[in-house]
Amino acid sequence: MPENILKGKNCLITGATGSLGECIVKEIAKKGCNLFLTSRTPEKLKDLKLQTEKEFKDIKVAYRTCDLEKTGEIYGVIQEARNTLGTVDVLINSAGIVQFDQLLNSTVEDFDAMFNINVRATFIFCRELVQDMINKKWGRIVNIGSTSAYTGFSDSSLYCSSKHAVLGFTRSLFKELIKYNVRAICVSFGSLLSEMGEEVTRKYKLNPKTFIDPKEVAEYIAFAISFDEQMISNEVLLNRIHEFD
Repeated sequence: MPENILKGKNCLITGATGSLGECIVKEIAKKGCNLFLTSRTPEKLKDLKLQTEKEFKDIKVAYRTCDLEKTGEIYGVIQEARNTLGTVDVLINSAGIVQFDQLLNSTVEDFDAMFNINVRATFIFCRELVQDMINKKWGRIVNIGSTSAYTGFSDSSLYCSSKHAVLGFTRSLFKELIKYNVRAICVSFGSLLSEMGEEVTRKYKLNPKTFIDPKEVAEYIAFAISFDEQMISNEVLLNRIHEFD
């Protein structure tokens, strides 16, 4: 295992109260990172803060609710994170939405919502926080992708195209920022045992027992950003064992 280079670093996590987000919070807390958490649900955020502080007593945990479709709220989160933690060393863009519908049933409003949350918010957080990372010559950015970033599925053109955008954006960030020791990683995976995974189950009639445990993905993310010398991850694709049956 690599040395724990994350201890004492400051990490901002979006979508913190989702099935994957909560697992990421725990795994990053294990590394000794101070945390700033955001999602749409204040009650869940408060409970998550209290639970995390109770389990991990040596770190600072703060939060602020945010509707990622509203630019002003995103900037409010960024400002409060800086006021609370100082600079942000690790950014994990875990928030996302999914919608299943045929193209002819999809509206411009559906498109805007999908791209505002899955792509635009990711762009804003990266753009606003990366300068501090560059100044410190150290930073980690994790953008959550999907196997949908590598293919297409029927009735999911908006979701697939948004995840293609996240993958392309992160590939470019990786090349742009690597010289500053700021590493951007896109972590993509198949269906999770999560609320979003339940929607996939209903739509495509898949067996949820074959889905990935979000805890495993969170462990992988924490591991992938823990290297600081020769080895580097820039793009990770995680599949279900079922894909290879």
